[in-house]
Amino acid sequence: MSAHVDEVVAAVARDVEARLPELTTAMTDWFVEVIPEFRHDETLRRLMVASTSANLVAIMDMLVHSIPMDRITVPPAAAEYARRFAQHDLSLEALLRAYRLGEQMFAQWALDALRAGPHHGDPDVLDAVSVLSGRTNRYIDEVIAGLIDIYEAERRRWSTRSGAGLATRVRMVLDTDPLTDAAASELLGIPVTGRHTAALVWTPASGDGPADGHALQAGARLLYEACGRTPLTVLADSRTLWAWLSGPDEARLDVGLLRDRLPAGVRIAVGGSAAGIDGFRGSLAEAQRARAVAETAEDRPAVVRFDDVAVAALLTDRSEDLRRWVARTLSGLTADEPGTDQLRETLRVFLAAGGSYIQAAARLHLHKNTVHYRVRKAEELLGRPVGEDRLQVEVALLAASLLRGRL
Repeated sequence: MSAHVDEVVAAVARDVEARLPELTTAMTDWFVEVIPEFRHDETLRRLMVASTSANLVAIMDMLVHSIPMDRITVPPAAAEYARRFAQHDLSLEALLRAYRLGEQMFAQWALDALRAGPHHGDPDVLDAVSVLSGRTNRYIDEVIAGLIDIYEAERRRWSTRSGAGLATRVRMVLDTDPLTDAAASELLGIPVTGRHTAALVWTPASGDGPADGHALQAGARLLYEACGRTPLTVLADSRTLWAWLSGPDEARLDVGLLRDRLPAGVRIAVGGSAAGIDGFRGSLAEAQRARAVAETAEDRPAVVRFDDVAVAALLTDRSEDLRRWVARTLSGLTADEPGTDQLRETLRVFLAAGGSYIQAAARLHLHKNTVHYRVRKAEELLGRPVGEDRLQVEVALLAASLLRGRL
């Protein structure tokens, strides 16, 4: 290639380099917008910006100074970012996608600089475009090859280091009393004095086949996307993953996103938010109770929050006692007869609506007279007006609705 073409390439690179701070910001903002895995906390976001900047500076130096390809290495900031990506269990595909998107954006910057500069009419401009594109592509290929090795090696190292060892430390925090905040924080690697929201990610058993660990990790990544915090995760067994979303304040979890994007065959139960060691332990216990409800509920919800099923969840420990109490409280309304479940549901909604036939009809999409008829029939099966022990009847109906598999 002629020296003149190299001069054009270097001039274009210097034009881009002059605007590098603002262009780096534009590129990193784009990554965050289009790649969910790039929505980091502030610490990791700064490393992501440093990685992007280091790669762009390396590309500028390569183009301005015609640095040979065999001298290209992965910039230290980019290597460290790849390691953090692996440690946070973010996908290699997302990292590589960012490099290809960045290559496209850089190519557009170079073309814009050519058009705006004095070389747009140069007879060698097409050769310059070819050189710019070729060198940039080869740089990206070389760096990606190095990043794949770095990511995979770190993933293996981190899995070995944090898997069984972390699970042991988490169980120590869950089971050891007394335990100071400082000791718990050291064991977990996170400040235990903050607020914790625990979640269970599990794949229901189907036959004797092995569990899909990738599915559990996909659920954990979805928790990150729905909250913006990297969860602390450990495998509780081959089909269950424990996860904690911890921080100085309560995690704001987008439950709608979880329900919309949860992979098939994966389910999530979420505990309430609480602080300190008791919160770390208690939120997990609540998630476990919520899971018990989800596994027995008629509709088998894919995502269940303890706060939505608390009454039923708190009754699950003594299911035999509960079954007898519900049968005694609801009397004929527990009969396994056609239409009886319909009467129970109508009465439950009627009571939840404050005894309003109009509101119950609206919630059930029925005519008011139909609701009135069903409530009267339900009272006949109860053998008494619902107003006599309304609270007990309402709790029994809720338990019958949510825990039908145990009743």
